[in-house]
Amino acid sequence: MLKADPWSNPGQLDADRGEALWREARGLNNASLEGCDLGKGPGRVEAAFAELPRYFEDADRVMDLESRLVWCMEKLQGFARSELLKRPYSKANQSGTELEALATFIASRSNGATFAPPLQHPEERAALALGEALFFRRQGPLDFACATCHGDSGKRIRLQSLPYLSKPEEARQVVGEWPAYRVSQGTVMTPQHRLADCYWQMRLPLIDYGSDVTVALTMYLVNQAKGGAITAPGLKR
Repeated sequence: MLKADPWSNPGQLDADRGEALWREARGLNNASLEGCDLGKGPGRVEAAFAELPRYFEDADRVMDLESRLVWCMEKLQGFARSELLKRPYSKANQSGTELEALATFIASRSNGATFAPPLQHPEERAALALGEALFFRRQGPLDFACATCHGDSGKRIRLQSLPYLSKPEEARQVVGEWPAYRVSQGTVMTPQHRLADCYWQMRLPLIDYGSDVTVALTMYLVNQAKGGAITAPGLKR
């Protein structure tokens, strides 16, 4: 019923909150995030999400949207990284975090654009190779890989369908829906949170927010979804 009217998606409220946070002067430096370069130039958010992850020379690493936001909040606004990462994800029935709101706002400004991850820099190609290796790597006490659940068509867990993310046709249909409002959780879930939740379900150690592992996996998924439309925030069970 919610999907029938896109404006009834509660994730739109997070996008509005994120826009206000983007423009607000905050932190020790009393600065806004409008000086943050997401790859299109300082302050430009239109279609920026469609070309992430990417290599950023100022940070000397490949970053996805969320890791870049943390970097900008730390470097431009003066927030302590440890404070920002105390609660990067909201739990069920909690109010959404500032990082979730900011990510939702920026992703929503790429609606209608298609994924086009840059792969010109050697570090970008290395991240893609690492992400692909991680996607198929079996590990942990259950000997699971991402491909265990997402490496074939027609799979499901209980009543939940599992997209075949190794198949570009299916990846294009779902990757662009994140960040997404999860009805069962009552809040927005970002791509970083989705990956962390998958690692938790595989009974692996808690993965670090914005780590090279999550960025590389994001690069692989976005590359699989290359050419697919962005429709964030999505709406999920």
